[in-house]
Amino acid sequence: MHVRKTVEHRGVTLAHGGFQVRETVHVCAAGCIKPGADGKPGRAVIKRQAAVAELLLPKSTVGYDVMTFIGLQRFVHFQQREEIRATLDREHGITLSSGEISTLCQRFVVYLEALHQARAGALREALASDGGWPLHMDATGEDGRGTLFVVYAGWRGWALGAWKIPTERADAMLPKLRNVAERFGAPCAVMRDLGKAVIEAARDFVAELDCPIPVLGCHMHFVKDVGKDLLRASHEDLRDLFRRFEVQARLRALTRDLGRGLGVDIEQARRDVASWLAGADERFLLPDGKAGLAVVRALGQWVLDYPTDGTDAGFPFDRPYLDLYRRCQSVCKVADSLLRKPHDDVRVHQMLERLLRIIDSVRSVPLFQGPVRVLDMRARLFDELRDALRLMPKPQPRSSAAPTDTQELLLELRDVRAAVEELQASLRERRPERGPAQDLRNAIDLILQHLERHGSSLWGHAIALPGGGIRLVERTNVLLESFFHEVKRGERRRSGRKVLTQDLEQLPAAAVLARNLTKPDYVSILCGTLEKLPRAFAQLDVGDRSSSLSARLSAVDSGSVEVVSASLPRADRDLVRTEVMRIRVQTESRSRAPRRRVG
Repeated sequence: MHVRKTVEHRGVTLAHGGFQVRETVHVCAAGCIKPGADGKPGRAVIKRQAAVAELLLPKSTVGYDVMTFIGLQRFVHFQQREEIRATLDREHGITLSSGEISTLCQRFVVYLEALHQARAGALREALASDGGWPLHMDATGEDGRGTLFVVYAGWRGWALGAWKIPTERADAMLPKLRNVAERFGAPCAVMRDLGKAVIEAARDFVAELDCPIPVLGCHMHFVKDVGKDLLRASHEDLRDLFRRFEVQARLRALTRDLGRGLGVDIEQARRDVASWLAGADERFLLPDGKAGLAVVRALGQWVLDYPTDGTDAGFPFDRPYLDLYRRCQSVCKVADSLLRKPHDDVRVHQMLERLLRIIDSVRSVPLFQGPVRVLDMRARLFDELRDALRLMPKPQPRSSAAPTDTQELLLELRDVRAAVEELQASLRERRPERGPAQDLRNAIDLILQHLERHGSSLWGHAIALPGGGIRLVERTNVLLESFFHEVKRGERRRSGRKVLTQDLEQLPAAAVLARNLTKPDYVSILCGTLEKLPRAFAQLDVGDRSSSLSARLSAVDSGSVEVVSASLPRADRDLVRTEVMRIRVQTESRSRAPRRRVG
Protein backbone atom coordinates (compact mmCIF):
# COMPACT_ATOMS: atom_id res chain seq x y z
CA MET A 1 0.00 0.00 0.00
CA HIS A 2 1.20 3.51 -0.84
CA VAL A 3 0.17 6.72 0.83
CA ARG A 4 -2.55 8.27 -1.29
CA LYS A 5 -3.40 11.36 0.73
CA THR A 6 -3.70 12.78 4.20
CA VAL A 7 -7.09 14.24 5.17
CA GLU A 8 -8.22 16.28 8.12
CA HIS A 9 -11.75 16.25 9.48
CA ARG A 10 -13.70 16.52 12.70
CA GLY A 11 -15.05 13.73 14.82
CA VAL A 12 -17.36 13.47 17.80
CA THR A 13 -17.83 10.51 20.14
CA LEU A 14 -19.15 10.06 23.65
CA ALA A 15 -15.75 8.82 24.80
CA HIS A 16 -13.71 11.73 23.38
CA GLY A 17 -16.15 14.56 22.75
CA GLY A 18 -15.28 16.70 19.72
CA PHE A 19 -11.80 16.28 18.18
CA GLN A 20 -9.76 16.82 15.01
CA VAL A 21 -8.60 13.82 12.96
CA ARG A 22 -5.52 13.70 10.73
CA GLU A 23 -5.93 10.48 8.76
CA THR A 24 -3.55 8.92 6.25
CA VAL A 25 -5.30 7.06 3.41
CA HIS A 26 -3.38 4.26 1.61
CA VAL A 27 -3.96 2.90 -1.90
CA CYS A 28 -2.89 -0.41 -3.47
CA ALA A 29 0.54 -0.03 -5.06
CA ALA A 30 -0.33 -2.53 -7.84
CA GLY A 31 -3.27 -0.39 -8.96
CA CYS A 32 -5.90 -3.02 -8.04
CA ILE A 33 -9.45 -2.02 -8.89
CA LYS A 34 -12.43 -3.05 -6.79
CA PRO A 35 -15.31 -4.09 -9.12
CA GLY A 36 -18.32 -1.81 -9.10
CA ALA A 37 -21.85 -3.01 -8.48
CA ASP A 38 -24.55 -3.14 -11.19
CA GLY A 39 -22.12 -2.37 -13.99
CA LYS A 40 -20.74 0.77 -12.36
CA PRO A 41 -17.05 1.54 -12.87
CA GLY A 42 -14.69 0.07 -10.28
CA ARG A 43 -12.70 1.98 -7.71
CA ALA A 44 -9.13 1.77 -6.50
CA VAL A 45 -8.57 -0.42 -3.44
CA ILE A 46 -7.88 1.91 -0.52
CA LYS A 47 -7.33 1.42 3.20
CA ARG A 48 -8.45 3.80 5.93
CA GLN A 49 -6.99 3.93 9.42
CA ALA A 50 -8.47 1.17 11.62
CA ALA A 51 -8.48 3.34 14.73
CA VAL A 52 -10.76 5.88 13.03
CA ALA A 53 -12.90 3.22 11.39
CA GLU A 54 -13.75 1.74 14.81
CA LEU A 55 -14.94 5.13 16.07
CA LEU A 56 -16.71 7.00 13.27
CA LEU A 57 -19.49 6.05 10.89
CA PRO A 58 -18.53 5.95 7.18
CA LYS A 59 -18.81 9.35 5.48
CA SER A 60 -19.71 10.91 8.83
CA THR A 61 -18.09 12.79 11.69
CA VAL A 62 -20.36 11.11 14.28
CA GLY A 63 -19.22 8.11 16.30
CA TYR A 64 -20.90 4.75 16.56
CA ASP A 65 -21.35 5.29 20.29
CA VAL A 66 -23.26 8.53 19.67
CA MET A 67 -25.58 6.77 17.21
CA THR A 68 -26.07 3.91 19.69
CA PHE A 69 -26.82 6.29 22.55
CA ILE A 70 -29.39 8.15 20.45
CA GLY A 71 -31.02 4.93 19.25
CA LEU A 72 -31.34 3.52 22.75
CA GLN A 73 -32.82 6.73 24.08
CA ARG A 74 -35.30 6.92 21.21
CA PHE A 75 -36.45 3.30 20.81
CA VAL A 76 -35.83 1.79 24.25
CA HIS A 77 -36.52 4.75 26.54
CA PHE A 78 -38.83 6.60 24.10
CA GLN A 79 -37.21 10.00 24.55
CA GLN A 80 -38.08 12.97 22.34
CA ARG A 81 -35.49 14.55 20.07
CA GLU A 82 -35.15 17.63 22.25
CA GLU A 83 -34.69 15.48 25.34
CA ILE A 84 -31.92 13.55 23.59
CA ARG A 85 -30.28 16.78 22.41
CA ALA A 86 -30.39 18.21 25.92
CA THR A 87 -28.87 15.06 27.44
CA LEU A 88 -26.05 14.99 24.87
CA ASP A 89 -25.28 18.65 25.50
CA ARG A 90 -25.53 18.46 29.30
CA GLU A 91 -23.73 15.16 29.94
CA HIS A 92 -21.31 14.91 27.00
CA GLY A 93 -20.90 18.42 25.63
CA ILE A 94 -22.09 17.28 22.19
CA THR A 95 -24.33 19.55 20.12
CA LEU A 96 -26.36 18.03 17.27
CA SER A 97 -29.30 19.38 15.29
CA SER A 98 -32.78 17.86 15.47
CA GLY A 99 -32.41 16.68 11.88
CA GLU A 100 -29.14 14.90 12.70
CA ILE A 101 -30.83 13.20 15.67
CA SER A 102 -33.59 11.90 13.37
CA THR A 103 -31.05 10.67 10.80
CA LEU A 104 -29.05 8.82 13.42
CA CYS A 105 -32.23 7.22 14.77
CA GLN A 106 -32.94 5.81 11.31
CA ARG A 107 -29.35 4.60 10.96
CA PHE A 108 -29.49 2.91 14.36
CA VAL A 109 -32.52 0.88 13.24
CA VAL A 110 -30.72 -0.23 10.07
CA TYR A 111 -27.59 -1.26 11.96
CA LEU A 112 -29.61 -3.06 14.64
CA GLU A 113 -31.57 -5.08 12.07
CA ALA A 114 -28.37 -5.95 10.21
CA LEU A 115 -26.67 -7.07 13.43
CA HIS A 116 -29.77 -9.08 14.38
CA GLN A 117 -29.54 -10.90 11.06
CA ALA A 118 -25.77 -11.32 11.34
CA ARG A 119 -26.21 -13.06 14.70
CA ALA A 120 -29.07 -15.24 13.43
CA GLY A 121 -26.92 -18.39 13.70
CA ALA A 122 -26.04 -17.81 17.36
CA LEU A 123 -29.63 -16.84 18.18
CA ARG A 124 -30.82 -19.98 16.41
CA GLU A 125 -28.52 -22.14 18.55
CA ALA A 126 -29.85 -20.51 21.73
CA LEU A 127 -33.44 -21.18 20.67
CA ALA A 128 -32.57 -24.79 19.80
CA SER A 129 -30.95 -25.28 23.22
CA ASP A 130 -34.36 -24.60 24.77
CA GLY A 131 -35.80 -27.52 22.85
CA GLY A 132 -37.29 -25.26 20.20
CA TRP A 133 -39.33 -22.09 20.27
CA PRO A 134 -43.06 -21.35 20.04
CA LEU A 135 -43.88 -18.83 17.31
CA HIS A 136 -46.31 -16.11 18.38
CA MET A 137 -47.61 -14.07 15.45
CA ASP A 138 -49.82 -11.00 15.35
CA ALA A 139 -50.23 -7.64 13.68
CA THR A 140 -51.13 -4.25 15.10
CA GLY A 141 -51.90 -0.82 13.73
CA GLU A 142 -53.93 2.31 14.35
CA ASP A 143 -57.11 3.22 12.47
CA GLY A 144 -56.27 0.62 9.84
CA ARG A 145 -52.90 2.19 9.01
CA GLY A 146 -49.28 1.51 9.87
CA THR A 147 -49.90 -2.24 10.09
CA LEU A 148 -46.95 -3.86 11.88
CA PHE A 149 -46.52 -7.64 11.71
CA VAL A 150 -44.28 -9.25 14.34
CA VAL A 151 -43.02 -12.80 14.89
CA TYR A 152 -42.12 -13.46 18.52
CA ALA A 153 -40.29 -16.31 20.28
CA GLY A 154 -42.53 -17.01 23.25
CA TRP A 155 -40.18 -18.84 25.63
CA ARG A 156 -37.33 -16.35 25.23
CA GLY A 157 -39.47 -13.26 24.78
CA TRP A 158 -37.56 -12.13 21.68
CA ALA A 159 -38.95 -10.40 18.62
CA LEU A 160 -37.39 -12.36 15.75
CA GLY A 161 -38.80 -10.30 12.90
CA ALA A 162 -40.93 -7.23 12.24
CA TRP A 163 -42.30 -5.90 8.97
CA LYS A 164 -44.72 -3.28 7.71
CA ILE A 165 -47.45 -4.90 5.64
CA PRO A 166 -50.21 -3.13 3.68
CA THR A 167 -53.02 -4.98 5.45
CA GLU A 168 -53.43 -8.13 7.53
CA ARG A 169 -53.48 -10.58 4.62
CA ALA A 170 -52.23 -14.15 4.39
CA ASP A 171 -50.19 -13.49 1.24
CA ALA A 172 -48.40 -10.63 3.03
CA MET A 173 -47.65 -12.64 6.21
CA LEU A 174 -46.66 -16.01 4.76
CA PRO A 175 -43.32 -14.87 3.18
CA LYS A 176 -42.34 -13.30 6.52
CA LEU A 177 -42.98 -16.56 8.34
CA ARG A 178 -40.84 -18.42 5.82
CA ASN A 179 -38.07 -15.86 6.29
CA VAL A 180 -38.03 -16.33 10.07
CA ALA A 181 -38.04 -20.15 9.82
CA GLU A 182 -35.14 -20.01 7.36
CA ARG A 183 -33.05 -17.84 9.69
CA PHE A 184 -33.95 -19.19 13.12
CA GLY A 185 -35.19 -22.71 12.44
CA ALA A 186 -38.68 -24.15 12.37
CA PRO A 187 -40.73 -23.43 15.52
CA CYS A 188 -42.12 -26.16 17.75
CA ALA A 189 -45.61 -24.62 17.78
CA VAL A 190 -47.55 -21.64 16.42
CA MET A 191 -49.73 -19.43 18.60
CA ARG A 192 -52.09 -17.15 16.71
CA ASP A 193 -55.39 -15.34 17.08
CA LEU A 194 -58.60 -16.30 15.28
CA GLY A 195 -58.45 -13.85 12.38
CA LYS A 196 -59.21 -15.40 9.01
CA ALA A 197 -55.99 -14.19 7.38
CA VAL A 198 -53.82 -15.27 10.32
CA ILE A 199 -55.43 -18.73 10.38
CA GLU A 200 -54.79 -19.14 6.66
CA ALA A 201 -51.17 -17.95 6.87
CA ALA A 202 -50.39 -20.24 9.82
CA ARG A 203 -52.03 -23.22 8.11
CA ASP A 204 -50.08 -22.76 4.88
CA PHE A 205 -46.83 -22.14 6.78
CA VAL A 206 -47.12 -25.33 8.85
CA ALA A 207 -48.07 -27.35 5.74
CA GLU A 208 -44.69 -26.44 4.21
CA LEU A 209 -42.67 -27.69 7.19
CA ASP A 210 -41.01 -31.12 7.18
CA CYS A 211 -42.64 -32.18 10.46
CA PRO A 212 -46.13 -31.20 11.63
CA ILE A 213 -46.38 -28.88 14.63
CA PRO A 214 -49.44 -27.80 16.63
CA VAL A 215 -51.21 -24.61 15.53
CA LEU A 216 -52.82 -23.16 18.64
CA GLY A 217 -55.62 -20.65 18.89
CA CYS A 218 -55.47 -17.97 21.56
CA HIS A 219 -57.95 -18.78 24.34
CA MET A 220 -58.50 -15.10 25.09
CA HIS A 221 -59.35 -14.30 21.48
CA PHE A 222 -61.65 -17.32 21.41
CA VAL A 223 -63.58 -16.13 24.46
CA LYS A 224 -63.78 -12.57 23.10
CA ASP A 225 -65.07 -13.74 19.73
CA VAL A 226 -67.75 -15.87 21.37
CA GLY A 227 -68.71 -13.04 23.71
CA LYS A 228 -69.00 -10.47 20.95
CA ASP A 229 -71.16 -12.75 18.82
CA LEU A 230 -73.34 -13.57 21.81
CA LEU A 231 -73.79 -10.14 23.35
CA ARG A 232 -73.16 -7.44 20.76
CA ALA A 233 -76.64 -7.23 19.21
CA SER A 234 -78.61 -7.01 22.47
CA HIS A 235 -76.02 -4.71 24.07
CA GLU A 236 -76.20 -2.33 21.12
CA ASP A 237 -80.01 -2.42 21.26
CA LEU A 238 -79.86 -1.40 24.91
CA ARG A 239 -77.35 1.35 24.11
CA ASP A 240 -79.61 2.72 21.37
CA LEU A 241 -82.55 2.83 23.80
CA PHE A 242 -80.57 4.84 26.33
CA ARG A 243 -79.58 7.26 23.57
CA ARG A 244 -83.13 7.44 22.24
CA PHE A 245 -84.51 8.44 25.65
CA GLU A 246 -81.45 10.66 26.32
CA VAL A 247 -81.02 9.24 29.82
CA GLN A 248 -77.34 10.11 30.22
CA ALA A 249 -77.60 13.53 28.60
CA ARG A 250 -80.54 14.53 30.80
CA LEU A 251 -78.82 13.19 33.91
CA ARG A 252 -75.72 15.24 33.14
CA ALA A 253 -77.86 18.33 32.65
CA LEU A 254 -79.57 17.72 36.02
CA THR A 255 -76.31 17.31 37.93
CA ARG A 256 -74.82 20.41 36.25
CA ASP A 257 -77.86 22.49 37.17
CA LEU A 258 -77.74 21.33 40.76
CA GLY A 259 -73.99 21.96 40.92
CA ARG A 260 -74.44 25.53 39.68
CA GLY A 261 -77.25 26.05 42.21
CA LEU A 262 -75.03 24.96 45.08
CA GLY A 263 -72.36 27.40 43.94
CA VAL A 264 -69.76 28.30 46.55
CA ASP A 265 -71.49 26.05 49.11
CA ILE A 266 -70.46 22.92 47.22
CA GLU A 267 -67.91 21.81 49.84
CA GLN A 268 -70.45 22.10 52.65
CA ALA A 269 -72.97 20.24 50.44
CA ARG A 270 -70.51 17.36 50.01
CA ARG A 271 -70.07 17.16 53.78
CA ASP A 272 -73.86 17.08 54.18
CA VAL A 273 -74.10 14.17 51.71
CA ALA A 274 -71.34 12.31 53.58
CA SER A 275 -73.21 12.86 56.85
CA TRP A 276 -76.46 11.61 55.32
CA LEU A 277 -74.73 8.52 53.95
CA ALA A 278 -73.17 7.86 57.35
CA GLY A 279 -76.69 7.47 58.76
CA ALA A 280 -76.84 10.30 61.28
CA ASP A 281 -80.61 10.14 60.67
CA GLU A 282 -81.62 6.50 61.03
CA ARG A 283 -84.82 7.11 59.03
CA PHE A 284 -82.78 8.42 56.06
CA LEU A 285 -85.19 11.28 55.47
CA LEU A 286 -84.34 13.53 52.56
CA PRO A 287 -82.69 16.67 53.98
CA ASP A 288 -84.09 20.12 53.27
CA GLY A 289 -82.33 22.98 51.54
CA LYS A 290 -79.00 22.66 49.82
CA ALA A 291 -78.21 19.43 51.64
CA GLY A 292 -81.25 17.80 50.01
CA LEU A 293 -80.29 19.14 46.58
CA ALA A 294 -76.77 17.76 47.09
CA VAL A 295 -78.24 14.31 47.88
CA VAL A 296 -80.30 14.37 44.67
CA ARG A 297 -77.19 15.44 42.75
CA ALA A 298 -75.16 12.62 44.31
CA LEU A 299 -77.80 10.06 43.29
CA GLY A 300 -77.66 11.29 39.68
CA GLN A 301 -73.85 11.19 39.73
CA TRP A 302 -73.91 7.64 41.12
CA VAL A 303 -75.97 6.51 38.13
CA LEU A 304 -73.58 8.25 35.71
CA ASP A 305 -70.64 6.52 37.38
CA TYR A 306 -71.79 3.13 36.04
CA PRO A 307 -68.46 2.36 34.24
CA THR A 308 -66.87 1.63 37.63
CA ASP A 309 -69.02 -1.52 37.89
CA GLY A 310 -66.88 -3.03 35.13
CA THR A 311 -63.35 -4.42 35.26
CA ASP A 312 -61.86 -2.03 32.67
CA ALA A 313 -61.41 -5.05 30.42
CA GLY A 314 -63.77 -3.83 27.72
CA PHE A 315 -66.65 -5.52 25.97
CA PRO A 316 -67.68 -8.37 26.21
CA PHE A 317 -66.17 -8.89 29.67
CA ASP A 318 -67.82 -5.64 30.73
CA ARG A 319 -71.40 -4.83 29.72
CA PRO A 320 -71.57 -1.13 30.57
CA TYR A 321 -75.15 -0.48 29.41
CA LEU A 322 -76.40 -3.41 31.44
CA ASP A 323 -74.63 -1.87 34.45
CA LEU A 324 -76.30 1.47 33.64
CA TYR A 325 -79.69 -0.22 33.48
CA ARG A 326 -79.20 -1.82 36.89
CA ARG A 327 -78.10 1.45 38.48
CA CYS A 328 -81.14 3.21 37.05
CA GLN A 329 -83.38 0.51 38.49
CA SER A 330 -81.75 0.88 41.91
CA VAL A 331 -82.09 4.67 42.01
CA CYS A 332 -85.72 4.41 40.86
CA LYS A 333 -86.43 2.39 43.98
CA VAL A 334 -84.44 4.84 46.13
CA ALA A 335 -86.36 7.82 44.71
CA ASP A 336 -89.70 6.05 45.29
CA SER A 337 -88.73 5.38 48.89
CA LEU A 338 -87.57 8.95 49.57
CA LEU A 339 -90.66 10.48 47.99
CA ARG A 340 -92.93 8.42 50.26
CA LYS A 341 -91.15 9.70 53.38
CA PRO A 342 -92.16 13.05 54.92
CA HIS A 343 -90.32 16.13 53.62
CA ASP A 344 -91.19 19.81 53.40
CA ASP A 345 -88.80 21.40 50.89
CA VAL A 346 -90.66 21.88 47.60
CA ARG A 347 -87.49 22.57 45.60
CA VAL A 348 -85.85 19.34 46.78
CA HIS A 349 -89.06 17.42 46.03
CA GLN A 350 -89.17 18.83 42.48
CA MET A 351 -85.55 17.92 41.78
CA LEU A 352 -86.06 14.38 43.07
CA GLU A 353 -89.12 13.98 40.86
CA ARG A 354 -87.11 15.30 37.91
CA LEU A 355 -84.44 12.68 38.60
CA LEU A 356 -87.08 9.95 38.76
CA ARG A 357 -88.70 11.06 35.48
CA ILE A 358 -85.34 10.83 33.71
CA ILE A 359 -84.52 7.29 34.79
CA ASP A 360 -88.03 5.87 35.16
CA SER A 361 -88.13 5.08 31.43
CA VAL A 362 -85.92 2.01 32.04
CA ARG A 363 -88.63 0.70 34.36
CA SER A 364 -91.81 1.86 32.67
CA VAL A 365 -90.94 1.48 28.97
CA PRO A 366 -91.40 -2.16 27.86
CA LEU A 367 -88.81 -1.73 25.10
CA PHE A 368 -86.00 -1.97 27.67
CA GLN A 369 -87.10 -5.34 29.01
CA GLY A 370 -86.42 -7.41 25.87
CA PRO A 371 -82.71 -6.54 25.37
CA VAL A 372 -82.06 -6.77 29.11
CA ARG A 373 -83.62 -10.22 29.36
CA VAL A 374 -81.63 -11.49 26.37
CA LEU A 375 -78.43 -9.86 27.59
CA ASP A 376 -78.80 -11.35 31.08
CA MET A 377 -79.36 -14.85 29.74
CA ARG A 378 -76.52 -14.72 27.21
CA ALA A 379 -74.13 -13.10 29.68
CA ARG A 380 -74.62 -16.05 32.04
CA LEU A 381 -73.72 -18.48 29.24
CA PHE A 382 -70.67 -16.39 28.34
CA ASP A 383 -69.50 -16.31 31.96
CA GLU A 384 -69.87 -20.09 32.13
CA LEU A 385 -67.52 -20.45 29.15
CA ARG A 386 -65.05 -17.98 30.61
CA ASP A 387 -65.07 -19.77 33.96
CA ALA A 388 -64.52 -23.13 32.25
CA LEU A 389 -61.48 -21.72 30.44
CA ARG A 390 -60.30 -20.05 33.67
CA LEU A 391 -59.54 -16.80 31.93
CA MET A 392 -59.33 -13.51 33.75
CA PRO A 393 -60.24 -10.48 31.62
CA LYS A 394 -56.68 -9.14 31.85
CA PRO A 395 -54.29 -12.05 32.53
CA GLN A 396 -50.69 -11.31 33.44
CA PRO A 397 -48.28 -12.48 30.73
CA ARG A 398 -45.67 -15.11 31.55
CA SER A 399 -42.48 -15.29 29.55
CA SER A 400 -42.40 -19.08 29.83
CA ALA A 401 -43.61 -22.04 31.83
CA ALA A 402 -40.81 -22.60 34.33
CA PRO A 403 -39.72 -26.24 34.74
CA THR A 404 -40.74 -26.27 38.41
CA ASP A 405 -44.26 -25.21 37.44
CA THR A 406 -44.69 -27.40 34.36
CA GLN A 407 -46.45 -30.27 36.08
CA GLU A 408 -48.81 -27.95 37.91
CA LEU A 409 -49.60 -26.02 34.73
CA LEU A 410 -50.12 -29.25 32.81
CA LEU A 411 -52.65 -30.43 35.39
CA GLU A 412 -54.38 -27.06 35.18
CA LEU A 413 -54.53 -27.33 31.39
CA ARG A 414 -56.07 -30.80 31.65
CA ASP A 415 -58.64 -29.50 34.14
CA VAL A 416 -59.50 -26.64 31.79
CA ARG A 417 -60.00 -29.02 28.87
CA ALA A 418 -62.19 -31.30 31.00
CA ALA A 419 -64.26 -28.31 32.14
CA VAL A 420 -64.79 -27.12 28.56
CA GLU A 421 -65.81 -30.61 27.42
CA GLU A 422 -68.19 -30.86 30.39
CA LEU A 423 -69.70 -27.48 29.51
CA GLN A 424 -70.07 -28.56 25.89
CA ALA A 425 -71.98 -31.69 26.94
CA SER A 426 -74.10 -29.67 29.37
CA LEU A 427 -75.05 -27.15 26.66
CA ARG A 428 -76.17 -29.95 24.36
CA GLU A 429 -78.39 -31.32 27.15
CA ARG A 430 -79.81 -27.90 27.99
CA ARG A 431 -80.52 -26.95 24.39
CA PRO A 432 -84.31 -26.78 23.93
CA GLU A 433 -85.33 -28.67 20.80
CA ARG A 434 -88.55 -26.73 20.30
CA GLY A 435 -90.84 -24.29 22.02
CA PRO A 436 -90.64 -20.57 22.73
CA ALA A 437 -87.00 -20.59 23.96
CA GLN A 438 -85.65 -19.74 20.54
CA ASP A 439 -83.10 -17.20 21.74
CA LEU A 440 -81.64 -19.64 24.28
CA ARG A 441 -81.42 -22.25 21.53
CA ASN A 442 -79.65 -19.81 19.21
CA ALA A 443 -77.21 -18.75 21.93
CA ILE A 444 -76.27 -22.34 22.77
CA ASP A 445 -75.91 -23.17 19.06
CA LEU A 446 -73.56 -20.23 18.63
CA ILE A 447 -71.26 -21.39 21.45
CA LEU A 448 -71.28 -24.98 20.19
CA GLN A 449 -70.45 -23.83 16.65
CA HIS A 450 -67.43 -21.88 17.93
CA LEU A 451 -66.25 -24.89 19.91
CA GLU A 452 -66.60 -27.18 16.90
CA ARG A 453 -64.89 -24.72 14.55
CA HIS A 454 -61.92 -23.85 16.78
CA GLY A 455 -61.86 -26.78 19.20
CA SER A 456 -58.91 -28.51 17.53
CA SER A 457 -56.72 -25.41 17.98
CA LEU A 458 -57.55 -24.93 21.66
CA TRP A 459 -55.42 -27.86 22.86
CA GLY A 460 -51.91 -29.20 22.28
CA HIS A 461 -49.83 -26.82 24.41
CA ALA A 462 -47.58 -29.53 25.87
CA ILE A 463 -44.42 -29.71 23.72
CA ALA A 464 -42.12 -32.73 24.04
CA LEU A 465 -38.49 -31.58 24.30
CA PRO A 466 -35.77 -33.42 22.35
CA GLY A 467 -33.81 -34.12 25.54
CA GLY A 468 -36.84 -35.44 27.37
CA GLY A 469 -39.54 -33.74 29.38
CA ILE A 470 -42.18 -31.30 28.27
CA ARG A 471 -42.67 -27.57 28.17
CA LEU A 472 -45.88 -25.63 27.77
CA VAL A 473 -46.82 -22.94 25.29
CA GLU A 474 -48.87 -20.04 26.64
CA ARG A 475 -52.62 -20.48 26.23
CA THR A 476 -53.01 -16.92 24.96
CA ASN A 477 -51.21 -14.44 22.73
CA VAL A 478 -50.95 -12.00 25.64
CA LEU A 479 -47.15 -12.08 25.46
CA LEU A 480 -47.15 -10.47 22.03
CA GLU A 481 -50.06 -8.16 22.81
CA SER A 482 -48.19 -6.93 25.90
CA PHE A 483 -45.19 -6.35 23.66
CA PHE A 484 -47.34 -4.18 21.37
CA HIS A 485 -48.76 -2.39 24.41
CA GLU A 486 -45.25 -1.47 25.61
CA VAL A 487 -44.32 -0.08 22.20
CA LYS A 488 -47.52 1.94 21.87
CA ARG A 489 -47.34 3.25 25.42
CA GLY A 490 -43.78 4.40 24.79
CA GLU A 491 -44.75 6.08 21.52
CA ARG A 492 -47.62 7.88 23.27
CA ARG A 493 -45.21 9.04 25.93
CA ARG A 494 -42.79 10.31 23.30
CA SER A 495 -45.30 11.97 20.98
CA GLY A 496 -47.91 13.08 23.49
CA ARG A 497 -50.61 11.78 21.15
CA LYS A 498 -53.27 9.29 22.14
CA VAL A 499 -54.01 8.24 18.55
CA LEU A 500 -50.82 6.88 16.97
CA THR A 501 -51.92 6.69 13.33
CA GLN A 502 -49.18 8.99 12.08
CA ASP A 503 -46.54 7.67 14.49
CA LEU A 504 -46.99 4.02 13.55
CA GLU A 505 -46.90 4.88 9.85
CA GLN A 506 -43.54 6.61 10.30
CA LEU A 507 -42.06 4.13 12.79
CA PRO A 508 -39.63 1.75 11.04
CA ALA A 509 -40.73 -1.85 11.50
CA ALA A 510 -37.31 -2.95 12.74
CA ALA A 511 -37.50 -0.36 15.53
CA VAL A 512 -39.40 -2.89 17.64
CA LEU A 513 -36.28 -5.09 17.66
CA ALA A 514 -34.86 -2.54 20.09
CA ARG A 515 -37.16 -4.01 22.75
CA ASN A 516 -34.92 -7.10 22.61
CA LEU A 517 -32.14 -4.96 24.06
CA THR A 518 -33.98 -5.09 27.39
CA LYS A 519 -33.38 -8.89 27.45
CA PRO A 520 -29.95 -9.75 28.94
CA ASP A 521 -29.76 -13.15 27.21
CA TYR A 522 -30.39 -11.56 23.81
CA VAL A 523 -27.84 -8.78 24.42
CA SER A 524 -25.25 -11.35 25.51
CA ILE A 525 -25.53 -13.13 22.15
CA LEU A 526 -25.82 -9.97 20.08
CA CYS A 527 -22.83 -8.05 21.40
CA GLY A 528 -21.94 -9.17 24.94
CA THR A 529 -23.06 -6.00 26.72
CA LEU A 530 -24.73 -2.79 25.63
CA GLU A 531 -21.39 -1.01 26.13
CA LYS A 532 -19.98 -3.19 23.32
CA LEU A 533 -22.87 -2.54 20.93
CA PRO A 534 -21.08 0.36 19.10
CA ARG A 535 -18.10 -1.91 18.40
CA ALA A 536 -20.43 -4.61 17.06
CA PHE A 537 -21.99 -2.03 14.73
CA ALA A 538 -18.52 -0.95 13.56
CA GLN A 539 -17.70 -4.55 12.61
CA LEU A 540 -20.59 -4.49 10.14
CA ASP A 541 -18.74 -1.81 8.12
CA VAL A 542 -15.33 -3.48 8.12
CA GLY A 543 -15.78 -4.96 4.66
CA ASP A 544 -16.96 -1.77 2.95
CA ARG A 545 -16.63 1.77 4.27
CA SER A 546 -17.38 3.47 0.96
CA SER A 547 -20.77 4.50 2.35
CA SER A 548 -22.93 3.95 5.41
CA LEU A 549 -24.69 0.64 5.90
CA SER A 550 -28.08 2.31 5.58
CA ALA A 551 -27.13 3.78 2.19
CA ARG A 552 -25.82 0.44 0.91
CA LEU A 553 -28.95 -1.43 2.03
CA SER A 554 -31.20 1.22 0.51
CA ALA A 555 -29.48 0.72 -2.84
CA VAL A 556 -30.03 -3.04 -2.60
CA ASP A 557 -33.68 -2.73 -1.53
CA SER A 558 -34.58 -0.13 -4.15
CA GLY A 559 -35.33 -2.84 -6.70
CA SER A 560 -37.64 -4.81 -4.41
CA VAL A 561 -41.35 -4.06 -4.71
CA GLU A 562 -43.92 -4.80 -2.04
CA VAL A 563 -47.29 -5.98 -3.33
CA VAL A 564 -49.73 -3.23 -2.33
CA SER A 565 -53.18 -4.27 -1.18
CA ALA A 566 -54.20 -1.25 0.90
CA SER A 567 -56.46 1.22 -0.85
CA LEU A 568 -54.41 4.32 -0.02
CA PRO A 569 -50.87 3.62 1.24
CA ARG A 570 -48.85 6.52 2.58
CA ALA A 571 -46.68 6.85 -0.53
CA ASP A 572 -49.77 7.07 -2.76
CA ARG A 573 -51.47 9.44 -0.33
CA ASP A 574 -48.51 11.84 -0.50
CA LEU A 575 -48.70 11.71 -4.29
CA VAL A 576 -52.42 12.30 -4.75
CA ARG A 577 -52.44 15.15 -2.21
CA THR A 578 -49.96 17.25 -4.15
CA GLU A 579 -51.02 20.61 -5.52
CA VAL A 580 -50.02 19.47 -9.01
CA MET A 581 -52.52 16.60 -8.77
CA ARG A 582 -55.31 18.94 -7.72
CA ILE A 583 -54.57 21.40 -10.54
CA ARG A 584 -54.33 18.61 -13.13
CA VAL A 585 -57.73 17.17 -12.09
CA GLN A 586 -59.36 20.60 -12.20
CA THR A 587 -57.80 21.41 -15.57
CA GLU A 588 -58.81 18.14 -17.19
CA SER A 589 -62.30 18.31 -15.71
CA ARG A 590 -62.83 21.63 -17.58
CA SER A 591 -61.38 20.30 -20.81
CA ARG A 592 -63.89 20.01 -23.69
CA ALA A 593 -61.68 18.11 -26.10
CA PRO A 594 -63.68 15.54 -28.19
CA ARG A 595 -63.35 11.91 -27.11
CA ARG A 596 -61.22 9.81 -29.45
CA ARG A 597 -62.37 6.46 -30.67
CA VAL A 598 -60.06 3.54 -30.03
CA GLY A 599 -59.97 0.73 -32.60
